[in-house]
Amino acid sequence: MHPSTLLPAALWASLIYAIPSCAETVNRTATNGYGSTPSERHYINHTQALTVINSGIAKAIEINVPMNIAVLDPSATLVAFIHMDNSYLGSIDISQKKAKTVADFNGLFQSSGLYNRSQTLPGSDVYGIEQTNGGLVVFGGGQPIYDPMGYFIGAVGVSGGSVPQDVEVSTAAAEGVGSTIVSA
Repeated sequence: MHPSTLLPAALWASLIYAIPSCAETVNRTATNGYGSTPSERHYINHTQALTVINSGIAKAIEINVPMNIAVLDPSATLVAFIHMDNSYLGSIDISQKKAKTVADFNGLFQSSGLYNRSQTLPGSDVYGIEQTNGGLVVFGGGQPIYDPMGYFIGAVGVSGGSVPQDVEVSTAAAEGVGSTIVSA
């Protein structure tokens, strides 16, 4: 059954016109797709990615926890990565998947944004989502990176410590080049 048969025509029309405008105000990645030229796109470049890595390293050294730090662009392509001396080898994949989780959802939330909804009983709205897309990570340590204009330009994922330590380092890393929240 088509959704338009379930709602009054006036309400259906208002929803159709409201959805694109909501998406444009929340997700500022409209120029990152087809029909745009590279100069029109908003993505993290290698210089910014290295700044993110260095900011993360500085925080990891400050708290004395070696980390793996991954930086991805909005299409979830790896731009930069560091495996700090003595950081856990198993955390390499986790750091990259934390950043991928953020990028796969256009930077709308941190990697922990799906945790509560994915850990409930079978039948809930996103139960088991961490098993999709080649494996998502639904706990803290993945942060979106926004530029000063509020465009989602990439994601950083950090792993190697406790979840609060990973969040602390990923936040410091992202803030080294931008912000972890959309500016108004």
